Order: sequence, then structure tokens, then C-alpha cells
Amino acid sequence: IFSFFGIIDFLSTVPKYLAFFFMGSQYFTAFRALRLLRVFRILKLVRFVGESNKLINALRASRTKISVFVFFVLIISVLLGTLMYLIEGPDHGFNSIPHSVYWTIVTLTTVGYGDISPQTPLGQFLATLIMIIGYGVIAVPTGIVSAEYASNLNTNKTMDEGRSCPNCSCEIKRSDADYCRKCGYNLNQEDEDENEKEA
Repeated sequence: IFSFFGIIDFLSTVPKYLAFFFMGSQYFTAFRALRLLRVFRILKLVRFVGESNKLINALRASRTKISVFVFFVLIISVLLGTLMYLIEGPDHGFNSIPHSVYWTIVTLTTVGYGDISPQTPLGQFLATLIMIIGYGVIAVPTGIVSAEYASNLNTNKTMDEGRSCPNCSCEIKRSDADYCRKCGYNLNQEDEDENEKEA
């Protein structure tokens, strides 16, 4: 019952019974959508979970780089928001520095609600720079995760070579292995023997 799908079943059925005892708990029936995760088991899609694990591992390995980057973006947002407040001011809708920082984050993430917009030429120029920086903000974390994912794939390739030991026929899992993990045979022995024959 404490398995992954057991917990999913529990969370998807409990809200129905809570509705009998507590008023307002009908909103928890949205948890019933968790039953859709059963589709993975029905359609035999569980084998693709390993691929998602590679992506999760890449995200986990690059979390420090992404955290530093997000912290840097937060600092840039505060600085540019303060600068925009000084340029535009309350007359043009930038009522406070936090309000201006909100506008900077909305512009930087290319959401652009349009509730506030700069009116002065200098403010519009700064807004243009923030928009251009926003494209870089989108690209950098994607590049970090992609590089980590590619490096994980390369290390997996070195793990699955498919050789076998000539002495005990044990499968050699690493391409850079010098000795057999089972019998200790020198895997480079054949190369050394050939070199001696040629000499």
C-alpha cells in the first residue's frame, strides 16, 4: 500500500470520502486526476521512466549552476527595476521599487502583461535592453541542462562497451578497464604480446 501506485490510489480516492464529512472538501476532488498516472502501467509506458530519470539526474547535477544563474537574474532584476523606477517614476505607473522589479521580471521572462509600460525614450530604451537580456535568460538554463544531459550520455557510453574477458569470458562493462573485475586478467595483455612479437 506504500508503493508509488498505492499512494496514487489513496490520494485519488480519499477526497470523495472527505466530502461526506467536511464542507468545502469537494475542491480536493481535483486529486482524482492523479489516477491518470495509471495510464503508464496500462499502456506499458513504465519502461520510458528510465529516460525521465536521465533528465532528472541532469537537472539534479546542474542545480548549483542554475541556482547561481537564478540568483544572478534576481540581482539584475532588482537593479534594473530600481533604475526603471528612477527613470519613469510614479507619474508613469512605476509607483514603487517592488512594483518596478515586478515589471522587470515580467519583461525579462518575456511574459509582458502590459499593465505598466515605460513612456519616456530612456525608459523604452532600457525596456528594450531588458527584453534582449530576457532571451538570454531563457537560453542559458536550457544550455546548462543540455550540456549536463549530453555529458551523462557520454559517460553511459563508456560504461556499456560490450567486451568480454579472454580468460574467464566475463562481460567488461567499462571501455577504459585495464583488468577484468572477476578474475583480474590484464585486458591489455594481448596488445602487449603483439607489441613484443613485432619488436
